[in-house]
Amino acid sequence: MTKKALITGIRGQDGAYLAKLLIEKGYRVFGADRRSSDTNLWRLRELGIEKEVRVVYMDLLEPSLILRTIETIQPDEVYNLAAQSFVQASFDLPLLTAEINAIGVLRLLEAVRLYRADIRFYQASSSEMFGKVQQVPQNERTPFQPRSPYGIAKLFAHWATVSYRESYGMFACSGILFNHESPLRGKEFVTRKVTSTLAEIKYGLRDRLVLGNLDAQRDWGYAPEYAEAMWLMLQADAPDDYVIATGESHSVREFVEKASQVAGFELVWEGKGADVRGVDRRSGRTIVEVSPQYFRPSEVDVLRGDYSKARAQLGWAPRTRFEQLVEIMMEADLRRVREQAR
Repeated sequence: MTKKALITGIRGQDGAYLAKLLIEKGYRVFGADRRSSDTNLWRLRELGIEKEVRVVYMDLLEPSLILRTIETIQPDEVYNLAAQSFVQASFDLPLLTAEINAIGVLRLLEAVRLYRADIRFYQASSSEMFGKVQQVPQNERTPFQPRSPYGIAKLFAHWATVSYRESYGMFACSGILFNHESPLRGKEFVTRKVTSTLAEIKYGLRDRLVLGNLDAQRDWGYAPEYAEAMWLMLQADAPDDYVIATGESHSVREFVEKASQVAGFELVWEGKGADVRGVDRRSGRTIVEVSPQYFRPSEVDVLRGDYSKARAQLGWAPRTRFEQLVEIMMEADLRRVREQAR
């Protein structure tokens, strides 16, 4: 019998990669999307699966619609990837972030419980829940101390998932995913902002790249591999929570340096603090600047995950190293800009 999966957040990077994986495994895939001015499914098109995903209207703000969608589709697995996903924006939109990322997940869990509690449920938790980290690296037992409305809302959803698993016996898992990137990442995220802007600078479409804290360190992995980890969690014999990471952390500065190298720049840093700038030695041009506008009110300085539990229980491990990830993203954006310029 063909399995059916419902993926919320189908327009996002993770939704697209997960949909592709599930289709390849023979699933019927339904993608939940809210009605908005942005109905662009370019990620599904880029992966060649747009016609194979049935997109349905569902909004995490409306509980009756969630329940009707679950009843109509009757999925075997539900993957909740929908969120207000920008940490910086959560400081400006704390109530909306909480409504979607926290209460929205509770609505979805309750709908699954009321309709059919044996549906397998995945919640996209986040390394931002660790916040002001208590230990490095972070694992499933590390205390949480979020430092943004985004992290706080994600933590509420995480504990709600645990509670429904323990209270109602639901097969509910949380994947505590550290940063995961790809050419399908939105330009609002710093990694894709770096690669897309450097590509535009390379071909004369933009003058410079403006960033915030260059010294923030993140554990960056490759998104398609993290989608595989989501699926593996729901195939396990018992539900549990897992850290998904690479075990390495690199600074924004390192990401910029590697991306610049791939783009053909010879970057050198001049100045200090907020006055630092990146200069292309070959042309003498300033191509990178720092602006206080992009600093968070409270920063998460170092995130690095310990994925040993996922390796031991799921057989999952990252395959793409940091340098490869940057190359994949930078080369994809160079190709895009080059093709647009023709």
